[in-house]
Amino acid sequence: MRNTSLLMQRFLLAFAALSTLWLAAPSVAGSRILGTGAVSAIEGAAGGGLSPWAVLTSTASDTEIGVTAAATRAWVDDYQLTVTGASVNLYDRLELSIARQSLELSTLGGELEQDIYGAKARLFGDVLYHPLGIWSVGVMHKRLVDGSVPTAFGADDVSGTEAYLSASKLLFNAFLGRNVLLNGTLRNTAANQGGLLGFGGDQGGRSWMAEGSLGVFITPNWIVGTEYRQKPNNLGVAQEDDWQSVYSAYFFNKHLSVTGAWLDLGDIAGLPSQRGGYLSLQAAF
Repeated sequence: MRNTSLLMQRFLLAFAALSTLWLAAPSVAGSRILGTGAVSAIEGAAGGGLSPWAVLTSTASDTEIGVTAAATRAWVDDYQLTVTGASVNLYDRLELSIARQSLELSTLGGELEQDIYGAKARLFGDVLYHPLGIWSVGVMHKRLVDGSVPTAFGADDVSGTEAYLSASKLLFNAFLGRNVLLNGTLRNTAANQGGLLGFGGDQGGRSWMAEGSLGVFITPNWIVGTEYRQKPNNLGVAQEDDWQSVYSAYFFNKHLSVTGAWLDLGDIAGLPSQRGGYLSLQAAF
C-alpha cells in the first residue's frame, strides 16, 4: 500500500509538471482525431498496452503541444505490476516519456522497480491518410532501482537501452464496415522480462524482436483488439515466453480513456503460465 501511494504521488507530480509545460505552450493539443494518440503502453510510450506504436501521444497536431499521464495496474497469478507515467508530444514530431514500473512478487516476496526514459520521433506519414501510414523511431533507457535479484538470476546488467522502429496504419471500412488499426514494431533489446529481470545473460544478449497489434473500431470511441510481443530468452535459469493480450479501449473524449485487457505472459522467473487482467486510466491534454 505504501509503495502504491508513493507511485501515485510520482504520477501526480509528473502530470503537474507536464501540465505546466502545456499551459505555457503557445498552442495546446486537440486538433487530431479522437483515438489517434492511442493509449499509454506499460513502458510509457504511446501505443497499446504491451507495445509502443508509431503514433505520438495525445491529439497534438504539428502546431500544438500535448501532455498525457497514465496509471496502470496488471495482475497475473504470482505477480502484480503497477505503472505510472507521463509523456509530452512536441508538435506531432517528438514524444518524450517517463515511467516507473513496480513489480510485486506476490509468491516469491519482494518487489522489483524500474525507471524508463523514452523518446520517439515521427519519421514521416500519417496514421489516417498516408498510404504507408505513420513511421516512427524510438529509444528507451531502462534502469533498475535495485539490481540484486536480476543479478542473482544471472543478468549481465541492471540497465539497458532499447531502440525500435514502428509503423501504424488505419484501414478504413476494412472489416464489416469497421475501421481496422494495424501496428508493427521491431525492437532491438537485451531486456529480460522487459528489463525487470535485468539485461542479457548466459543464454544471449541483444537481439531484434517483433511486436504486432491489431484493433477494430467497434465505434469511433471503442476499439477491441489483440497484441503480440516477442521476447528474448537470455537467462538459463528462467525461461522467458512471448507476451500476448486481448484488449478493449474506450475513449470518452480526447482527454480521457480507459483500457482493459486479458494477459498471457507465459513463464516469469520460473513461475509458469502467468495469466490475468490489466486496467489503465489515461488523461491527455
